Amino acid sequence: MNPRQTLKNVANTIKMTKKPDRDEYSQHLRLVLLGIAGVGAIGFTIQFVFSVITFGR
Repeated sequence: MNPRQTLKNVANTIKMTKKPDRDEYSQHLRLVLLGIAGVGAIGFTIQFVFSVITFGR
């Protein structure tokens, strides 16, 4: 792809973007925080299970 076309694509993308409203922002924030909490809970559970298994030996 040539640089001129790339710059046109970038400019068109920026023109199409819009600032999210408060409801949309809070929904995305909740989803991201839920994902982080989910990954943390899975990691904690795995660490806890393996610490219990190795503690029994």
